[in-house]
Amino acid sequence: MTINFLIKFATMTVLTAFSIGCATTSTNQNAGDKAAQKIIIALKPDKNPDQMTQERASLEKYMSEKTGRPAQVIIPLSAAVINEGFAGGTIDVGYLSATDLINAKDAELLLVGEIGGKTTYQSYWLALKEKPYGKVEDLRGKPVAFASKTSTSGFIIPLWDLRRKNLVSEKADPEEFFGKGNVFYGTGYVSAVERVLNGAAEAAAVSYYVLDEDKHLSAEQRARLKKVAEQGDVPTHIIAVRKSLPEAEKANLKKALLSLNDGGSQNLRDKLFTSKLVETDQEKHLAPMREALSVVPK
Repeated sequence: MTINFLIKFATMTVLTAFSIGCATTSTNQNAGDKAAQKIIIALKPDKNPDQMTQERASLEKYMSEKTGRPAQVIIPLSAAVINEGFAGGTIDVGYLSATDLINAKDAELLLVGEIGGKTTYQSYWLALKEKPYGKVEDLRGKPVAFASKTSTSGFIIPLWDLRRKNLVSEKADPEEFFGKGNVFYGTGYVSAVERVLNGAAEAAAVSYYVLDEDKHLSAEQRARLKKVAEQGDVPTHIIAVRKSLPEAEKANLKKALLSLNDGGSQNLRDKLFTSKLVETDQEKHLAPMREALSVVPK
């Protein structure tokens, strides 16, 4: 072989490798661009899993049609996972409580629920109808279930209420009132209520709509329960959006979600988000929750 031939061969090899590398990079970028176009929406696991699977499919179809982009709805195990997704850029929209949004440094309020013209609601203590309890004071020393350690209406507000009534000290430890080993934390409203229904707990702290509306429990389950006490006000749940999304995308998502208020979509809206969706100021909405958290230990 001549030196010229070897030089030409080496040059062609380098150029070919460079071309393949560019093509591969381009292909990967295109794949990444396509993946980035998908809207990832996260819902909290506070209902029957089978029911949420049906609602998830309906929301995916709806959001895809309204935004012109593929949508994927996921149901993480906790709000903490949703907040991690916001931080890592893997979740675009999340349905959260006010407490969850306060803890989410990489998300901001997009819309909130409106119930009876208000953006607040009540937390309930529920017990079996045949039980003698008529007020929260009657539950002293009894085994109870909170919805979860991060639930606004199912833990933070009920605990705040106990503190305001001086039923617990500044430590705000619920076992001070209910007794050592008598406090259970679930993974959502249903998990807490199920302990009441099966006799493992005497009362459960949940949102008002768990009892008053047909969304989380069957008619037979609700018929066995009564309200022992209520406390609040609780800021309504929030549809939050990842801060790092472009403003045009945030506006498009808001428009699509607000269209759920239209007549033909209200049934899906209520199954997923409980009530009418409205715009509001983030700090005004979170103010009651910040006050409650100021007396509840982290």
